[in-house]
Amino acid sequence: MNQNIQIGLSIGNSRYHWAWFLNTKLQSSWDTEYLTINRFSQLFPINLQAIIKTDQLKLNTIPIYLISVVSNQTEIWQKSPQVKQIILTDIPLLNIYATLGIDRALAAFGAGEIYGYPVLVIDGGTALTITGIDQNQCLVGGAILPGLRLQLQSLATGTAALPAVELPRQLPPRWSDNTPESIASGILHTVSSGISDFIQDWQRLYPQSQIVFTGGDGAALINYLQPNLLNNVKLDRDLSFHGLSAILV
Repeated sequence: MNQNIQIGLSIGNSRYHWAWFLNTKLQSSWDTEYLTINRFSQLFPINLQAIIKTDQLKLNTIPIYLISVVSNQTEIWQKSPQVKQIILTDIPLLNIYATLGIDRALAAFGAGEIYGYPVLVIDGGTALTITGIDQNQCLVGGAILPGLRLQLQSLATGTAALPAVELPRQLPPRWSDNTPESIASGILHTVSSGISDFIQDWQRLYPQSQIVFTGGDGAALINYLQPNLLNNVKLDRDLSFHGLSAILV
């Protein structure tokens, strides 16, 4: 049974994000640490390994579609002839600028294709990004700031006495009476209030817009939102791969 399999590889600032597609349809996704190209097949999910074995497919003939914002990692994978790099001109959005991250653009496109336009995407990755696309698939704009963990890490590594702090499941007390909670309060209340303000301004401009969170800390960001906004948001960690699936069709 000869089936059309594709692999998606999105290289983030801290790890690899993988997906596999059957006849351009997304089947599953998973994350790994950085690794060499010669080891990637060892980390395929069991159902994909079974198809490869049944169809007697050669691994070096399965196309890998690369999405990357990390230049030294990009160079490693570009050397393989089975790798096709997705670039900004492959994404059918209007008004995108030359330095827009391919990950942001593809996630925004994926969100629009799955949930409809206009759409606001909030990506809680190593960098926290906010990206707005209007009803005509045109980039309106957005914002970039350090991600939650990067902000917490910067205080632990950039000061002499402040400790490392893990992300809490819920917002800590605003007026905290100890150092770890004060760090969490300062960062999380500030970020959540800022995101809420962006969402409210976007909804004023585009009342019918979809609001979609993604990224490793997407779920945490939703938990930190003001309660009145919770009915208007969605969580989808596969936005970039939804965008890739739409391009592959």
